[in-house]
Formats: sequence, C-alpha cells, structure tokens
Amino acid sequence: TWAGSQGAGYAPQSGEVLGILKQLSDNMKAALADATAREENAIKVYKELTAAKEKEVEALSESIEQKLQRSGDLAVKITNMKDDLAGTEEALKEDKQFLADLQGSCDEKKKEWGERVKTRNEELLALADTIKILNDDDALELFKKVLPSASASFVQMKVKASTVRARALSMIRSVQRSEGQRRPELDFIALAIQGKTAGFEKVLAMIDTMIANLKTEQADDDAKKETCAADIDAAEDKKKGLQNTISDLKASITKAEEGIATLKEEIAGLEAGIKALDKSVAEATEQRKEEHAEFTELMASDAAAKDLLNFAKNRLYKFYNPKMHKPAPKRDLTEQERITVNLGGEIAPAPPPGGIANTGISAFFQVSKGEDAPPPPPETFGAYTKHSEDNAGVIAMIDLLIKDLDKEMTEAKTDEELAQKDYDELMSDSAAKRAEDSKLLAEKSSAKAGLETELQEHSEANTAAGNELMATDKYIASLHGDCDWLLQHFDVRKEARANEIDALGKAKDVLRGADYE
Repeated sequence: TWAGSQGAGYAPQSGEVLGILKQLSDNMKAALADATAREENAIKVYKELTAAKEKEVEALSESIEQKLQRSGDLAVKITNMKDDLAGTEEALKEDKQFLADLQGSCDEKKKEWGERVKTRNEELLALADTIKILNDDDALELFKKVLPSASASFVQMKVKASTVRARALSMIRSVQRSEGQRRPELDFIALAIQGKTAGFEKVLAMIDTMIANLKTEQADDDAKKETCAADIDAAEDKKKGLQNTISDLKASITKAEEGIATLKEEIAGLEAGIKALDKSVAEATEQRKEEHAEFTELMASDAAAKDLLNFAKNRLYKFYNPKMHKPAPKRDLTEQERITVNLGGEIAPAPPPGGIANTGISAFFQVSKGEDAPPPPPETFGAYTKHSEDNAGVIAMIDLLIKDLDKEMTEAKTDEELAQKDYDELMSDSAAKRAEDSKLLAEKSSAKAGLETELQEHSEANTAAGNELMATDKYIASLHGDCDWLLQHFDVRKEARANEIDALGKAKDVLRGADYE
C-alpha cells in the first residue's frame, strides 16, 4: 500500500535537530530563570524599601503631629499674652488719667501754697512789728519799772510793760488770723507774752525752740529735695530703659511670629511635596507592575508560539526530512510501571499531552482547536512523490515567523530592561529627593521649634518688663505725689524760713535790750 511504500524508504535522522532544539530550550530556560531571579530580587528590594519608607513616614507623621500640637499650644499662649498686653495698655491709660488728675490737684496745691506764703509773710511782718514795739524806748523804760528781774537788764524800759505786751500780743494775733491754720508755737509765744508774773526768759526760750525747729525743717527739706531729685531721675531712667526693652521685645515677637508663619508655610509645602512624591512613586510602581505583567504574558505567549511553530516544523521534518526530525522525549516510567514491564506486563498507553492540538504546548490565550484536515492525496497510478519544494517554502515561512517572534521577544526584553532601569533610577532619585526633603523638613521643624522657644521667652520677658514698667510708673507717681509740692515751693519755703529765723533772732535781741531803730 501507500503507507508501506513510504515506510520502506524512511530513514529518521533527528539527533542533530534534537540537540539544537535542546540547546535552544536550555538557553531559553536559563534566560527565563535569570530574568525571574532578577525580577524576584527587584521585588524583594522594592518591598524592603517600601517597608522602610512606611516606617519613616509613620515616624515623621508622629513628629509632625507633635509639632502641630505644640504650635497650637503656643498659639493659645500668644493669644493669652496679647490679652495681658491689652489689659496692661488699659492700666497704662488709667494711670495716665490718674496722672492728669494729680496734676490738677497739684495746681490746687500751688494756689494753697501761695496763700500759705502770703500768710507767713504777714506773720513775719507781725513779728517784726512786735519786735519794733518791744524795742521802743518807752517800752524798755516801762519794762525796767514793772519788771525788776534779771532779764530787765537786757531791755531798755522806757514805757510800761503792759503796753509792750499788748502791742506784741496784737501783732501775734494778727499773724494768727492771717494764716489759714494756727501755729501752736505762736500760740505758746502769745501765752508767754500775756504772762505778767515772769520775765521774758520763757519767751526767749520758746523763740529759740521755734528757730531750732525751723532750721530742722529746712534741713529735712534739703535732704528730701536731694533724695526726691535722685529717686525721680533714677526712676525716669529706669522707665525709659523698660520702654526701650518692651519696644525691642515687641519687635522680636513680631519677627518671631513672622518667621514661624513662614516656616509653617514651608513645612506645609514640604509635606505636600513628600505626599505628592509618594503618590508618584506608588503610581510608577503600579505602572511598572502592569508593564512587567504585560511583558511576562507577552514572553509566555511568544515562547508558546515558538514552541508550537517548532513543533509543527519538527512534524514536517518527520515526513519530509526525517534527518532533521527530533523525536519526542520518552516518558519516564513510574516505579510501578517499571515493575510491570520487568515482569513482562503491558502498561497503559500515555494520555494525550494536552495543550494546543495535543502538542503539550499551552499559552495564556485561547486558540481555536477546530482545524480543517488536509485533503487526502489524489489517487495516482504511480508511486507518491513528496512535495519537498512546497515543504521547504512552508518551513521557510515557519522560520520567518519564529524569527519575527525572536525579534519581538528581543525587543520586548530590551524594552523591559530599559523600563526596569528607568524605574530603578526613578526609585533612586525619588528616595534621594525624599531623604533630602525629609532632612530639610526636620531642619525647618527644628528652626520653627527654636523660633517658638524664642517667641515664648520674648513674650515672658515682655510680660515681666510690662509689669515692671507698671510698677515703675506707680512708683514715679508716688514720688511726684510726695515730692512735687516740695520741689515746686522749695525756694519760697526756704526764703520764708530764713525770714522767720531772722525776725525771731531780732526779736530775741530786742527782748535782750538791743535797739534796731
């Protein structure tokens, strides 16, 4: 038959083809194993990098929350301090109003002092008239007659003592009536002058006492004037220093607040940049995964197509060129099957290999299994002749398809390597950028914390200086309340005391017999 005639001339020579195909298979398996290992290593590195970055993000997020909490607390403190500043300014306004009222009362005191000076001058005039009366020749003669005592030797008595007493007493009373307030010393002198049993020793002693009191008052006024002037100058200098300090502190507080606001904006920008970078990295990673999945699917599909084409070519070689045919590998028998064969038994035939057309080749895509069987060869009267030329054209087409698949796989592998390289560079650049931004964020946060500390210190110093300024203003007000009247009327009081002392000295001399006429 036809099959018999063909079988008689069949000489399979598939060893060389089998070796080539096996070598190609081993190379492809080695390349696939190497690509798989590199991909698994890249995945492992990516997972480690992702875990490290997630820990870093968690730590930085916790630090940011702490900083934001501290920033909120400081903002509350700043608000409280501003409220204290408003209260201080209100107190300053009240103190200024108190100062204005005090100045008004000082004007009234000035008027009262003018009245006192006027009254004192009238008093001095009365004392001078009294001395003149007592120094009159008639009065001295009278004192000699009615006052025969030891003191009479100091007075020239030419008139009656009662007349001199009356005149002196009249002058004392006129001074007392002219003053706004009564002086006890003058009352005592008036009582002494009215006395008739004793001489003028008591009057002279009272005058000496009054002169000593006047000198003591003047010395006290001198000391108080120096003390008031020194204290007021020192307090005013301290007030100016505190005002300058508060002004500088307010400027520092404003500068610190502006710096904190700027740093907050910069920190927010850095945080947004880090989040955007993380998002871009995640998107790039997802895209890389999708590209790699597509590459893996393409390589598997192309490899399956090559295997299928090689299988088809091998099948053609089996018929048209048996030397190039590569027989299917023998099935490895199981231990039970080997025992059966050794005992002379028969084993069940192997099931079809499955896959595409039972070739054992599978792919990730569906391939139609319905193929039209080739038509039977035409009946001829002679021996069947193989169409070797047509077979060569088919095999050439299969080789061309395999070459195209190899080219596509090579291009896909090159694109995959380039994409992986770009991804690795992107990850490296992103990691460097994130590390740089994280470092800059830490520096900005540290600078912000420093400014917040300075702001707190300046605010506390400003509050302390404001309190000290309020205390200084009150102290200055008390100094002015105690010293202004004395300082404004010091010269007048000094001159009035000098006139009183001079007049009392002359009175003493007259009572002792001196004559100023």
